[in-house]
Amino acid sequence: MRKQLVAYGLFLAAGTAALQWLDYQRLVRSHAGDIYVFLIAIAFLALGVYLGARVFGKSGHVVIDGNPRALEALGISPRELDVLREIAAGRSNKEIAARLNVSPNTVKTHIARLFEKLGAKRRTDAINRARELGIVS
Repeated sequence: MRKQLVAYGLFLAAGTAALQWLDYQRLVRSHAGDIYVFLIAIAFLALGVYLGARVFGKSGHVVIDGNPRALEALGISPRELDVLREIAAGRSNKEIAARLNVSPNTVKTHIARLFEKLGAKRRTDAINRARELGIVS
């Protein structure tokens, strides 16, 4: 009895697979143009994603270690250098504090020390002086 059930089950599965295959063939024949357009669109999508990742994925921004001699001569600490880079990126004190996980008062202290070390009175002066020395890009 069990063998008959398995045989009937296999027969029905094969019949269902054959009917599905025929239905698939009918679908492909009736919508061949749409399927070709879909496959071409997928190919162009993949090409676009690939080219977009190659062109825009890698930023041209290179992190510069700075001028080690100038950093040492001025006594700029690594944390002050991080703050200087954030200033050069145009961020406010609050934004810098959030990015570096410190308080805004700590950022103000770092900025004041940077102004002293670079001989600057404002942010733009500090950035220009740091660029002249090759500390930031």
